[in-house]
Formats: sequence, C-alpha cells, structure tokens
Amino acid sequence: MSMTAKFKDAFSRVRSNLTSLDSQPLSRAALVIILFLDIFILTAIFNGLDEHTRQLASPDDRIPHTCREIMINSRWNATKRIDNLSQIVISHSTRYYLVEEKKKERHPICEPYLDLVDQIKNDKELTAAFEDRAKFVREARDLQREIGNLKGAYDTSLLETIARQKQGQAHVDVLKKDIRQKTEALNTLQGQIVSLDQKIDGNGKVKLLWERLQGLTDQDRDTLKTDLRTMHFWHPVKRLGMQMIFLLPLFAVFSIWNSASIKKNRGIQTLVSSHLLVVSFIPIFFKIIETVYDIIPKKLLKKLIDLLESLKLVAIWHYLVIALAVAAALFIIYIFQKKLFTREKLIERRIAKGQCQECGKHLPAGSAACPFCGFGQFKICKSCGKLTLVYGKFCRECGQGQ
Repeated sequence: MSMTAKFKDAFSRVRSNLTSLDSQPLSRAALVIILFLDIFILTAIFNGLDEHTRQLASPDDRIPHTCREIMINSRWNATKRIDNLSQIVISHSTRYYLVEEKKKERHPICEPYLDLVDQIKNDKELTAAFEDRAKFVREARDLQREIGNLKGAYDTSLLETIARQKQGQAHVDVLKKDIRQKTEALNTLQGQIVSLDQKIDGNGKVKLLWERLQGLTDQDRDTLKTDLRTMHFWHPVKRLGMQMIFLLPLFAVFSIWNSASIKKNRGIQTLVSSHLLVVSFIPIFFKIIETVYDIIPKKLLKKLIDLLESLKLVAIWHYLVIALAVAAALFIIYIFQKKLFTREKLIERRIAKGQCQECGKHLPAGSAACPFCGFGQFKICKSCGKLTLVYGKFCRECGQGQ
C-alpha cells in the first residue's frame, strides 16, 4: 500500500471516529455536546498555555523599554536628560493600568538604572513636579507659536501702515501690545520651568541617576545590544520548548486513552478521546508554525523590506503580496472544488436525497428518468442483471461494485 493510500485510510478512520458512534452517525444533540466540549477544552488549553508560557522571561522582561530608552535609544546629556526622564515618568503616571514587570528577570546592566527610575516614578511629589513641568512646556510651546504668528502679522501690518502713510496705526499698536503680553507670559512660564528643573535636579534619587548615567560606558551599551539580539533570536525556540512541556503530556494522555478505547471497542470513549486528541493537536501545530515563522520568514521578510526601502522599490513588495493572495485563492478554490466538493461527492448526496443524479432536482416517487432533464436514473447491473443507479458505486440489488 502506497503512502498516499495509507494516509487516506488513516484519515478515513479518524473522520469516522470523530463523526460516528457505534458505526452510526451522531445525533444532533450529541454533536452539539461534543462541539461544546471541543471549544471548552481548546479554550482551557490556550488559557493554560498562556499562563504557563508567561513564566518564561521575554526580551521585554529582561531588557524593558525604559532600559532601552536610557541605554540604547537616547543620549542623556545635560540638556535632554530631564526631558527624557519626564517622558518616562509621565507615561507611567497616565497609564490606565500598570503592567507588572518581572524585576527578578531584569538584565544586570539595566537593574541599577531601572531601580532608581522605579523609585522616581513612585515618588508622588516628583511625579507632580514632572506633570507641572510638562504642562508648562506645552503652554510655552503654544505661546512661542502664537508669538511667531503675531510677529509675522505685526511686520506685515507695519509695512502696510508705512505704505498708507500711518493709516491703520491702531491695528499695529494692538498687535504690538499682544506680542508684549504674550512674551511676558512666556518669560514667566520659562522661569517656572527653570525652577522646576532645579527642584528635580536637586532630588537625591535624580542626582544618583545622573551620576550613574555619567558612568555608563559604550561597552555597556554594546553588551546590551548584543544580548538583546541574542534574546530575540532564541526566545521563540525557548518559548516553543516551554509550550511543548505543557502540550505534549496532554496530547500523550489523550492518545493513550484513544488507543485503549479503540482496542477495547468503547464507542463513547473512542468518540470523546478522538475529539480531544484532535483538539490537543491544534495548538501544537499552530505553535510550531508560529515559531518557524518567527525564526525564519519574519527575519528574512524584514531584511527584504529593508533592502527594498533602501533601493526605493517598496512597490515590488506589494506586487508580491498581491501575487501570493491570488495564488492562495487559486489553491483554496482547487482544494474545495477538486477535493472537498467533487462531482463524486455531489452525486452521492443527490442519490441519498432522492434527487436526479445529473441535474440535482427532486425526483417524483418511482421516477425512472428525470422529468426535468430527461436523464435515465438506472442501468443494468453486470453482475445480477437487475436495475441499479447509473452513478451508484455498488449495485443496489446485489452489492457488487460498478
């Protein structure tokens, strides 16, 4: 027997175990119950898998976003460090919910800095100072923009007034007064920002953070970058291993139960264990595909897109996506049309429902030919010589294959 024939035979047995009980089709009530059980077990497996996998530290747990901002993405010089720290503190204070970080899993290079940042974020007085500062900075930025617009209008009006020989002098005076008032307000805001900067810089925790940042070396940054790349590469493999530790024992238990039920001819247990076996295999299959995608195609696709962007040929990527979508649609249509909804299966359904084997319309009782298309429904069986269905696989009288 060929491999294809063996696969078809195995698939047929599995399908029979999933859809029948004691060689009889499942009733609708039993089918509903077994489908609800499948959904419940599948949901429970994915929930348990999520809880189990969460124990594994991810690259974001080991090197959190804050650490990357401090040590990789930004240069915390004297002019930008308060602005950078303000963004971190403000984003933490304005979150609707707080994500608990796995502090025990943090990278040793990140830990001293993150510990100080956590203390700063949890200091209510400091947080209030950062929030006031952010508000004043926004207001100062808005005022600067308004003053710039007013100066443009003032210069234009001044030129027009000179051209009109001092007509419209009142409008120029109003603009000049408005510019003076807004400039005074801007100076006041800038003074408040300087005062808050001094207050923040004078805080002991912030002082210690600045000292540690001054001691940060390029070697530390390079080490962190290298470790981050390594974590991103190996994390999918470690995650898959963690997932398999949860999934494979479950699959093994259902497999043993299913084999024992089939061997001892226990109908109900065979039905339930077959469904659970398939349900437990689904997450195994998808998690393996997910890991392969994370390791190979995802990285290759990123490099390909980066290359196309550098060559200004991103349009080729969209053409490729369109071509893949068309190919996938053709493949799915082929599978449905040639494998699932073949003419053979269509005729089987027509015969079972008492329909014309050719056109599919319902036949009146006792009809030897279709009154709609004229197709004769019967032929002579070569084995017994009696009438049997034209497209029937077996003779309806003697049971011989046609």
